[in-house]
Amino acid sequence: MAESKGVDVTETNSVDSQISSKIYEPTDVENPEVARKYYPTVNWENFKAFDPYFRWTNYEDRQATRQTDLKIFSVVALLFFALNLDRGNLSSAVAGGLLVDLEMTTNDYNLGNNLRSIGFIISEIPSQLIGKRFGPDWWIPLQVIAWSIVSIFQFFINGKRSYWALRFLLGLAQGGFIADAVQYLSYFYTRDQMGIRLALFWVTDSYSGIISNLLAIAFLKIDLNGVESWKWLFLFDGIITLALGILSFFIMVPGPTQTKTRFIPKGLFTEKQEKIIANRLLRDDPSKSDMHNREAVTVKQFFKTLSDYDLWPLLILSLVFEIPQNPIKAYLNINLKALNFTTDQIIYLNIPIEVFVGITLIAITSLSEWLNERALVSLLPQIWLLIFIIIEYTSVEKLSPWSQYAIEFFVLSTPSAQAIIVSWCSRVSYSVRARAISAPMSNIGIQLAGIIGNNIYRADDAPYYKRGNRVLIGIAAMNIVLFILTKLYYIWRNKTKREKWNSFTEEEKEDYLAKHHDDGNKRLDYLFEH
Repeated sequence: MAESKGVDVTETNSVDSQISSKIYEPTDVENPEVARKYYPTVNWENFKAFDPYFRWTNYEDRQATRQTDLKIFSVVALLFFALNLDRGNLSSAVAGGLLVDLEMTTNDYNLGNNLRSIGFIISEIPSQLIGKRFGPDWWIPLQVIAWSIVSIFQFFINGKRSYWALRFLLGLAQGGFIADAVQYLSYFYTRDQMGIRLALFWVTDSYSGIISNLLAIAFLKIDLNGVESWKWLFLFDGIITLALGILSFFIMVPGPTQTKTRFIPKGLFTEKQEKIIANRLLRDDPSKSDMHNREAVTVKQFFKTLSDYDLWPLLILSLVFEIPQNPIKAYLNINLKALNFTTDQIIYLNIPIEVFVGITLIAITSLSEWLNERALVSLLPQIWLLIFIIIEYTSVEKLSPWSQYAIEFFVLSTPSAQAIIVSWCSRVSYSVRARAISAPMSNIGIQLAGIIGNNIYRADDAPYYKRGNRVLIGIAAMNIVLFILTKLYYIWRNKTKREKWNSFTEEEKEDYLAKHHDDGNKRLDYLFEH
């Protein structure tokens, strides 16, 4: 069996593969010993649907997946759109004159971005723990409503201090949403299904930028009572988000077999679709029945995950992979304004970038899934970035405004490895407990990358940011090395596991599986994907 599959080492003795290899075909029943070892506890929310002898067709499987995409994924994507609407409209507000109206410098602007990221980081893990205890179907709508209220209050910004305070509160309210959403999706999708769904999830980020920019063009034309147009942008975007947050209270459900509510009396799925979703989850990853969807992570489990050294390489990658792109993204509209593009031109010029980002994101994630390769595919964007940042560094003084935009277009359209890395982190976690902590830790890394990136371009380095671009070139080169080292690390870990596993007799393997069922990614019969 290929070592990068993230499943058991041998097909003859692999519990996971014996369960999952017969998912759709009407073949012999599973080995009773295999079924017994991975029998879920009665506390698992989908226990009533568990059936080791259950069979279904590929057509029925596709139907269940389509219904899940329509009724679960689309709701999560819509709420992610709301998050990006309220955190991304700042760049449009800058294009509309926010810095000039508030007499702020680019360093003041950077501090606001840093404070939002700090707020995001502070609430990331507490938010995930609350969502795990009370259920993301309850907690996520509350988050959306909370940050929509903060967004609405940005209408009253009247100086740098109120700007800083509200950006911090916005980050505090939004922190944890992404990790909660990823955890929630894992209740419905298998490991192989999660990769492309996460890619589509972040495509929502890109395409929400398109809608946000189009809304900004309209809202920035509002001229009422002498109020700055960018204030109306914050107000109306916040109202849209508030409406979506209230709606989500009525349409989000706890899990695949818990979809009947007062507002959805017939449920979201048929009984057979519930069984398909629940059983394929367990056959793909038996660890998903270790905890139910309203079970809190204990302090011991929390620190056990933090000390899991096999997750550290991916958490490091989460910290560094976006840094080369972040300063250029944050300063795009500032630079375009300095190049004398009009407000409408600036906003329209953002749209092709968002379109291309969505296309390249799907392309690189699909390539990763098709090749079953994560590390080497994920380093390709770093090579892309390195090339164009070097061009920016060496030639920016000679370029026309449109040529400078073209370079920034290609930098910001770099294929994002975010979906690959988040899905990779989820697979390597290999337990609900670890996944509940590794997801926010990964996102904390991404937010820290934003803080680092926000401080690379400084006012005393303007307008060409030569010093900043030298730093970005060095970080992109470092990232290429880190992706290679991560792959080599997991190859080495798999080699040591395989050697020890293969030294066992058949009886020792059976005994080991019985005693180490809850060891997650430390089980010798589990191989890391890379």
